[in-house]
Amino acid sequence: MRAIGIVLAGGSNNKMEELSKRRAVAAMPVAGSFRCVDFALSNMTNSHIKKVAVMTQYNARSLNQHLNSSKWWDFGRKQGGLFVLTPTITDDNSYWYRGTADAIYQNLDFLKDCHEPYVIITSGDCIYKLDYNKVLEYHISRKADITVVYKEMDPEEDDLTRFGVIKLDDQERITDFEEKPLVARQNLVSTGIYVIRRRHLIELLEKAHGEQRNDFVQDILVRYKEQKRIFGYKMEGYWRNIATLDSYFKANKDFLKKEVRDYFFKEYPSVYSKIADLPPAKFNPGANVKNSLISSGCIVNGDVEDSVLFKKVYVGNNCVIRNSIILNDVYIGDNTVIENCIVESRDTIRANTSYTGEDGKIKVVIEDNERYIL
Repeated sequence: MRAIGIVLAGGSNNKMEELSKRRAVAAMPVAGSFRCVDFALSNMTNSHIKKVAVMTQYNARSLNQHLNSSKWWDFGRKQGGLFVLTPTITDDNSYWYRGTADAIYQNLDFLKDCHEPYVIITSGDCIYKLDYNKVLEYHISRKADITVVYKEMDPEEDDLTRFGVIKLDDQERITDFEEKPLVARQNLVSTGIYVIRRRHLIELLEKAHGEQRNDFVQDILVRYKEQKRIFGYKMEGYWRNIATLDSYFKANKDFLKKEVRDYFFKEYPSVYSKIADLPPAKFNPGANVKNSLISSGCIVNGDVEDSVLFKKVYVGNNCVIRNSIILNDVYIGDNTVIENCIVESRDTIRANTSYTGEDGKIKVVIEDNERYIL
């Protein structure tokens, strides 16, 4: 493909409360066995993009560990590959990434050393499938300076004020772009996926840096919306941003729907992830599981309903888990009740305890990890 890929996965986020204090949003577990960044990387390799850079910064340890081998996404190759780019202190620069535009600018040598004429920029906190080849073909056919992939959203389903909201004319050209408006007057939101010519991107970044402007959306897309030919490409199919607690919970619950599971895991192209060598899930006598995802390495003794259990979760005797997300490596003691909750990874939930979130509000459960003191 005539493009390189950039995945922006370095921003901090307080909308996920305690969950994002331990990891980057792009490293959040999704659908039992995946990380959120897997979807962007899978789309890159399925679109035959051979060179991809992931820009990390905030709480990047688990994300960097997940990306420690490029072979899982078929980037282990002589030409191209997977590059993890972190902020670097130099004699000329003592800043960490100050925004999305600054993150790319600080790695401008990566862009200048490439030979591909186009760049695909995407965020690492969204769940979707997309053939970037089709977006690039659209970009070239419209002779666009920048193409923004957008999604038509249901205002009753999602809070549109946390996205960039766009307005299009009859030619699909963007006439207005408002980032995180107080009141969303349109239901067309930017998915954080952009196509731009590489040399044009370098010019815009150098100009923005010279003017002390650091944000790609505000200082490039919004700033040049009337001067540049910026077009919108409509995404069909499933798309969800997981950058809030509520949207993360809904995204995982979506995978309990057969049509969503089939779309991601049975229909071509596939979604790839780093593989863990774990035994199959084990259901002991007395276990009762309804409409749930149970991942490898789990041992279930109690009742699990409308829930997602990630890897290496132990559910004790007479436990009841309903409408909950249990992250990796959690031990749940006997006679425990968990409902409408997200349980943080590596927690030890003591026996005979109860955690219940209020209707319409998800409770995050974090216990002292006695198994990991030493």
